[in-house]
Amino acid sequence: MVTPIPANQRPLRLGVIGLNEGNGHPYSFSAIINGFDHEGFKASAWGGIYNYLRQRDPADFGIAGVEVTHCWTQDRAQSEVLARAARIPHVVDEAAQMIGQIDALLLLRDDYETHRPMSEPFLKAGLPVFIDKPLSVDVEDLRFFRPYLESGQLMSSAGVRYSRELDKVAATIDELGELLLVRGAVVSNFRQYGIHMLDGIFRIIPCEVEEVWALPGAKHESVLLRQAEGHPQVQIDALGATGVSFQFDFWGRKGRAHTEHTDNFSAFRREVTHFVDQVRTGKPSIEPAHTLKLMRILIAAERSRVENRPVALSEITI
Repeated sequence: MVTPIPANQRPLRLGVIGLNEGNGHPYSFSAIINGFDHEGFKASAWGGIYNYLRQRDPADFGIAGVEVTHCWTQDRAQSEVLARAARIPHVVDEAAQMIGQIDALLLLRDDYETHRPMSEPFLKAGLPVFIDKPLSVDVEDLRFFRPYLESGQLMSSAGVRYSRELDKVAATIDELGELLLVRGAVVSNFRQYGIHMLDGIFRIIPCEVEEVWALPGAKHESVLLRQAEGHPQVQIDALGATGVSFQFDFWGRKGRAHTEHTDNFSAFRREVTHFVDQVRTGKPSIEPAHTLKLMRILIAAERSRVENRPVALSEITI
Protein backbone atom coordinates (compact mmCIF):
# COMPACT_ATOMS: atom_id res chain seq x y z
CA MET A 1 0.00 0.00 0.00
CA VAL A 2 1.34 3.41 -0.96
CA THR A 3 1.91 5.75 1.99
CA PRO A 4 -0.85 8.42 2.10
CA ILE A 5 0.16 12.10 1.92
CA PRO A 6 -2.11 14.22 4.16
CA ALA A 7 -3.71 17.25 2.53
CA ASN A 8 -2.51 19.58 5.30
CA GLN A 9 1.17 19.05 4.55
CA ARG A 10 3.26 21.09 2.09
CA PRO A 11 1.94 21.29 -1.49
CA LEU A 12 1.90 18.02 -3.36
CA ARG A 13 4.68 18.20 -5.95
CA LEU A 14 3.82 16.60 -9.28
CA GLY A 15 6.19 15.76 -12.10
CA VAL A 16 5.02 15.59 -15.71
CA ILE A 17 6.79 13.48 -18.29
CA GLY A 18 6.25 12.63 -21.92
CA LEU A 19 5.02 14.26 -25.08
CA ASN A 20 4.04 12.42 -28.24
CA GLU A 21 2.61 13.35 -31.61
CA GLY A 22 -0.99 14.53 -31.50
CA ASN A 23 -1.21 14.45 -27.70
CA GLY A 24 -0.98 17.74 -25.80
CA HIS A 25 -1.99 16.37 -22.41
CA PRO A 26 1.23 17.55 -20.69
CA TYR A 27 0.17 21.10 -21.59
CA SER A 28 -3.49 20.63 -20.64
CA PHE A 29 -2.97 18.93 -17.30
CA SER A 30 -0.10 21.16 -16.20
CA ALA A 31 -1.96 24.36 -17.09
CA ILE A 32 -5.12 23.22 -15.31
CA ILE A 33 -3.06 22.78 -12.15
CA ASN A 34 -0.58 25.67 -12.42
CA GLY A 35 -2.38 28.19 -14.59
CA PHE A 36 -0.78 29.27 -17.83
CA ASP A 37 1.33 31.92 -19.52
CA HIS A 38 -0.27 33.51 -22.60
CA GLU A 39 2.97 34.24 -24.40
CA GLY A 40 4.32 30.83 -23.53
CA PHE A 41 1.32 29.12 -25.09
CA LYS A 42 1.54 31.29 -28.19
CA ALA A 43 5.08 29.96 -28.66
CA SER A 44 3.88 26.36 -28.41
CA ALA A 45 2.30 24.19 -31.08
CA TRP A 46 -0.90 23.77 -29.06
CA GLY A 47 -3.19 26.56 -30.19
CA GLY A 48 -6.31 24.44 -29.68
CA ILE A 49 -5.46 23.89 -26.02
CA TYR A 50 -4.63 27.56 -25.60
CA ASN A 51 -8.03 28.50 -27.06
CA TYR A 52 -10.00 26.48 -24.53
CA LEU A 53 -7.78 27.53 -21.63
CA ARG A 54 -8.22 31.22 -22.27
CA GLN A 55 -12.01 30.83 -22.34
CA ARG A 56 -12.02 29.69 -18.71
CA ASP A 57 -12.48 31.88 -15.66
CA PRO A 58 -9.29 32.25 -13.57
CA ALA A 59 -11.13 30.61 -10.67
CA ASP A 60 -11.32 27.38 -12.68
CA PHE A 61 -7.58 26.84 -12.46
CA GLY A 62 -5.66 25.21 -9.67
CA ILE A 63 -6.17 22.27 -7.31
CA ALA A 64 -5.71 23.15 -3.66
CA GLY A 65 -2.35 22.10 -2.29
CA VAL A 66 -1.04 20.80 -5.62
CA GLU A 67 1.50 22.10 -8.12
CA VAL A 68 3.43 20.76 -11.09
CA THR A 69 7.04 21.46 -10.15
CA HIS A 70 9.06 19.40 -12.67
CA CYS A 71 8.76 18.39 -16.31
CA TRP A 72 10.63 16.34 -18.87
CA THR A 73 10.09 15.53 -22.53
CA GLN A 74 12.37 13.78 -24.97
CA ASP A 75 13.62 17.15 -26.23
CA ARG A 76 15.03 19.83 -23.91
CA ALA A 77 13.78 22.66 -26.12
CA GLN A 78 10.24 21.23 -26.03
CA SER A 79 10.50 20.86 -22.28
CA GLU A 80 11.41 24.53 -21.96
CA VAL A 81 8.39 25.52 -24.05
CA LEU A 82 6.11 23.38 -21.88
CA ALA A 83 7.63 24.80 -18.69
CA ARG A 84 7.05 28.37 -19.80
CA ALA A 85 3.52 27.75 -21.06
CA ALA A 86 2.39 25.98 -17.87
CA ARG A 87 4.54 27.83 -15.32
CA ILE A 88 6.57 24.77 -14.35
CA PRO A 89 9.66 25.92 -12.40
CA HIS A 90 12.03 22.98 -13.02
CA VAL A 91 13.06 21.23 -16.25
CA VAL A 92 15.17 18.08 -16.00
CA ASP A 93 17.36 16.45 -18.63
CA GLU A 94 16.54 12.89 -17.54
CA ALA A 95 13.12 11.83 -16.24
CA ALA A 96 14.61 9.85 -13.34
CA GLN A 97 16.18 13.05 -11.97
CA MET A 98 12.74 13.87 -10.60
CA ILE A 99 12.88 10.97 -8.15
CA GLY A 100 13.37 12.46 -4.69
CA GLN A 101 12.13 15.86 -5.92
CA ILE A 102 8.45 15.04 -6.53
CA ASP A 103 5.65 13.30 -4.62
CA ALA A 104 3.81 11.79 -7.60
CA LEU A 105 4.10 11.49 -11.38
CA LEU A 106 1.83 12.18 -14.34
CA LEU A 107 2.93 10.14 -17.37
CA LEU A 108 1.03 11.87 -20.14
CA ARG A 109 1.80 9.96 -23.31
CA ASP A 110 -1.00 7.98 -24.94
CA ASP A 111 1.20 5.53 -26.86
CA TYR A 112 0.96 2.52 -24.58
CA GLU A 113 4.28 1.01 -25.70
CA THR A 114 6.16 3.67 -23.73
CA HIS A 115 4.18 3.32 -20.52
CA ARG A 116 6.04 0.53 -18.78
CA PRO A 117 9.63 1.62 -19.54
CA MET A 118 8.89 5.23 -18.64
CA SER A 119 6.95 4.52 -15.45
CA GLU A 120 8.90 1.55 -14.08
CA PRO A 121 11.68 3.53 -12.33
CA PHE A 122 9.08 5.69 -10.56
CA LEU A 123 6.86 2.79 -9.54
CA LYS A 124 9.84 0.84 -8.20
CA ALA A 125 10.91 3.96 -6.28
CA GLY A 126 7.51 3.91 -4.53
CA LEU A 127 6.06 7.02 -6.19
CA PRO A 128 2.34 7.19 -7.05
CA VAL A 129 1.90 7.35 -10.82
CA PHE A 130 -0.92 8.34 -13.16
CA ILE A 131 -0.61 6.88 -16.67
CA ASP A 132 -2.55 8.25 -19.62
CA LYS A 133 -4.97 6.07 -21.55
CA PRO A 134 -4.79 3.29 -22.55
CA LEU A 135 -2.63 1.79 -19.83
CA SER A 136 -1.45 -1.03 -22.11
CA VAL A 137 -2.72 -3.66 -24.52
CA ASP A 138 0.30 -5.87 -23.81
CA VAL A 139 -0.56 -8.71 -21.43
CA GLU A 140 2.91 -8.93 -19.88
CA ASP A 141 2.98 -5.20 -19.20
CA LEU A 142 -0.45 -5.42 -17.58
CA ARG A 143 0.77 -8.22 -15.35
CA PHE A 144 3.60 -5.90 -14.30
CA PHE A 145 1.17 -3.05 -13.60
CA ARG A 146 -1.43 -5.13 -11.77
CA PRO A 147 0.09 -5.09 -8.23
CA TYR A 148 0.62 -1.32 -8.47
CA LEU A 149 -3.03 -0.82 -9.43
CA GLU A 150 -4.15 -3.05 -6.58
CA SER A 151 -1.98 -1.29 -3.99
CA GLY A 152 -3.25 2.17 -4.93
CA GLN A 153 0.12 3.32 -6.28
CA LEU A 154 -1.05 3.45 -9.93
CA MET A 155 -4.08 4.97 -11.65
CA SER A 156 -4.95 5.00 -15.34
CA SER A 157 -8.07 6.26 -17.07
CA ALA A 158 -9.42 8.18 -20.03
CA GLY A 159 -10.57 11.73 -19.52
CA VAL A 160 -14.05 10.98 -20.83
CA ARG A 161 -14.69 8.84 -17.75
CA TYR A 162 -15.05 12.18 -15.94
CA SER A 163 -17.04 13.95 -18.66
CA ARG A 164 -19.37 16.65 -17.35
CA GLU A 165 -21.74 15.93 -20.24
CA LEU A 166 -22.24 12.36 -19.03
CA ASP A 167 -23.38 13.50 -15.58
CA LYS A 168 -27.04 13.92 -16.56
CA VAL A 169 -27.11 10.55 -18.32
CA ALA A 170 -25.65 8.88 -15.22
CA ALA A 171 -28.21 10.58 -12.98
CA THR A 172 -31.26 9.71 -15.12
CA ILE A 173 -30.31 6.37 -16.69
CA ASP A 174 -33.02 4.50 -14.73
CA GLU A 175 -35.70 6.64 -16.40
CA LEU A 176 -34.95 4.89 -19.72
CA GLY A 177 -36.27 1.62 -18.36
CA GLU A 178 -34.72 -1.64 -19.47
CA LEU A 179 -31.63 -0.82 -21.53
CA LEU A 180 -31.50 -2.47 -24.95
CA LEU A 181 -28.54 -0.91 -26.74
CA VAL A 182 -25.67 1.44 -25.99
CA ARG A 183 -23.55 2.98 -28.75
CA GLY A 184 -20.50 5.18 -28.82
CA ALA A 185 -18.79 6.93 -31.73
CA VAL A 186 -15.26 8.26 -31.42
CA VAL A 187 -12.55 9.74 -33.60
CA SER A 188 -9.35 7.83 -34.54
CA ASN A 189 -8.79 4.11 -33.91
CA PHE A 190 -10.23 1.70 -31.38
CA ARG A 191 -6.95 0.65 -29.80
CA GLN A 192 -6.06 4.24 -28.83
CA TYR A 193 -9.43 5.99 -28.48
CA GLY A 194 -11.86 3.15 -27.79
CA ILE A 195 -10.92 3.47 -24.12
CA HIS A 196 -12.71 6.83 -24.01
CA MET A 197 -15.95 5.10 -25.00
CA LEU A 198 -15.38 2.19 -22.64
CA ASP A 199 -14.58 4.44 -19.69
CA GLY A 200 -17.56 6.68 -20.43
CA ILE A 201 -20.12 3.92 -21.02
CA PHE A 202 -19.05 1.69 -18.14
CA ARG A 203 -19.01 4.58 -15.72
CA ILE A 204 -22.79 4.60 -16.24
CA ILE A 205 -23.70 0.94 -16.65
CA PRO A 206 -22.15 -2.27 -15.25
CA CYS A 207 -19.43 -3.82 -17.39
CA GLU A 208 -20.57 -7.40 -17.97
CA VAL A 209 -18.83 -7.96 -21.32
CA GLU A 210 -18.46 -11.63 -22.24
CA GLU A 211 -17.49 -11.51 -25.91
CA VAL A 212 -15.89 -8.98 -28.25
CA TRP A 213 -16.30 -8.92 -32.01
CA ALA A 214 -14.55 -6.52 -34.38
CA LEU A 215 -17.14 -6.48 -37.14
CA PRO A 216 -15.73 -7.15 -40.62
CA GLY A 217 -16.46 -5.18 -43.77
CA ALA A 218 -16.98 -1.69 -42.37
CA LYS A 219 -15.13 1.40 -43.65
CA HIS A 220 -14.15 2.10 -40.06
CA GLU A 221 -13.54 0.02 -36.92
CA SER A 222 -16.81 -1.17 -35.43
CA VAL A 223 -16.66 -3.31 -32.29
CA LEU A 224 -19.59 -5.20 -30.80
CA LEU A 225 -19.52 -6.07 -27.10
CA ARG A 226 -21.86 -8.88 -26.15
CA GLN A 227 -22.76 -8.66 -22.49
CA ALA A 228 -24.15 -11.17 -20.04
CA GLU A 229 -27.87 -11.89 -20.11
CA GLY A 230 -29.90 -9.00 -18.76
CA HIS A 231 -27.37 -6.35 -19.83
CA PRO A 232 -27.52 -4.23 -23.00
CA GLN A 233 -25.49 -4.89 -26.10
CA VAL A 234 -22.77 -2.26 -26.65
CA GLN A 235 -21.41 -1.13 -30.00
CA ILE A 236 -18.48 1.25 -30.39
CA ASP A 237 -17.48 2.81 -33.71
CA ALA A 238 -14.00 4.30 -34.12
CA LEU A 239 -14.39 6.52 -37.17
CA GLY A 240 -10.75 7.11 -38.08
CA ALA A 241 -9.60 10.41 -39.53
CA THR A 242 -12.80 12.42 -39.21
CA GLY A 243 -14.16 15.37 -37.30
CA VAL A 244 -13.83 15.21 -33.53
CA SER A 245 -16.49 12.92 -32.12
CA PHE A 246 -17.09 11.61 -28.60
CA GLN A 247 -20.78 10.71 -28.79
CA PHE A 248 -22.91 8.40 -26.66
CA ASP A 249 -26.40 6.94 -27.11
CA PHE A 250 -28.37 4.86 -24.61
CA TRP A 251 -31.62 3.25 -25.76
CA GLY A 252 -34.12 1.87 -23.28
CA ARG A 253 -37.70 0.66 -23.52
CA LYS A 254 -38.93 4.03 -22.22
CA GLY A 255 -36.66 6.40 -24.10
CA ARG A 256 -33.24 7.39 -25.38
CA ALA A 257 -30.43 9.51 -23.97
CA HIS A 258 -27.85 11.15 -26.21
CA THR A 259 -24.87 13.27 -25.28
CA GLU A 260 -21.55 14.38 -26.72
CA HIS A 261 -18.40 15.02 -24.71
CA THR A 262 -16.86 18.41 -25.53
CA ASP A 263 -15.53 19.88 -22.27
CA ASN A 264 -12.00 18.52 -21.98
CA PHE A 265 -11.00 21.06 -19.35
CA SER A 266 -13.56 19.89 -16.80
CA ALA A 267 -12.91 16.22 -17.52
CA PHE A 268 -9.14 16.56 -17.15
CA ARG A 269 -9.50 18.61 -13.98
CA ARG A 270 -11.73 15.96 -12.43
CA GLU A 271 -9.34 13.22 -13.55
CA VAL A 272 -6.34 14.88 -11.89
CA THR A 273 -8.39 15.58 -8.76
CA HIS A 274 -9.28 11.89 -8.45
CA PHE A 275 -5.61 10.99 -8.82
CA VAL A 276 -4.65 13.51 -6.15
CA ASP A 277 -7.27 12.01 -3.83
CA GLN A 278 -5.77 8.58 -4.48
CA VAL A 279 -2.28 9.86 -3.67
CA ARG A 280 -3.50 11.42 -0.43
CA THR A 281 -5.53 8.42 0.75
CA GLY A 282 -3.53 5.55 -0.71
CA LYS A 283 -6.79 3.98 -1.91
CA PRO A 284 -7.52 3.21 -5.59
CA SER A 285 -9.84 5.76 -7.17
CA ILE A 286 -10.97 3.17 -9.73
CA GLU A 287 -11.47 -0.50 -8.94
CA PRO A 288 -8.27 -2.16 -10.26
CA ALA A 289 -10.17 -5.13 -11.71
CA HIS A 290 -12.29 -2.68 -13.73
CA THR A 291 -9.24 -0.99 -15.24
CA LEU A 292 -7.80 -4.37 -16.19
CA LYS A 293 -11.12 -5.52 -17.63
CA LEU A 294 -11.25 -2.55 -19.98
CA MET A 295 -7.72 -3.34 -21.14
CA ARG A 296 -8.76 -6.96 -21.75
CA ILE A 297 -11.61 -5.68 -23.94
CA LEU A 298 -9.13 -3.67 -26.03
CA ILE A 299 -6.89 -6.73 -26.38
CA ALA A 300 -9.86 -8.94 -27.34
CA ALA A 301 -10.96 -6.43 -29.97
CA GLU A 302 -7.54 -6.46 -31.61
CA ARG A 303 -7.42 -10.26 -31.53
CA SER A 304 -10.89 -10.37 -33.07
CA ARG A 305 -9.83 -7.98 -35.83
CA VAL A 306 -6.73 -10.02 -36.69
CA GLU A 307 -8.38 -13.45 -36.45
CA ASN A 308 -11.77 -12.37 -37.85
CA ARG A 309 -13.81 -14.06 -35.13
CA PRO A 310 -15.61 -13.22 -31.91
CA VAL A 311 -13.24 -13.45 -28.94
CA ALA A 312 -14.46 -14.44 -25.50
CA LEU A 313 -13.16 -12.15 -22.80
CA SER A 314 -12.26 -15.24 -20.79
CA GLU A 315 -9.51 -15.90 -23.36
CA ILE A 316 -7.61 -12.84 -22.11
CA THR A 317 -6.06 -13.56 -18.71
CA ILE A 318 -3.89 -11.18 -16.71
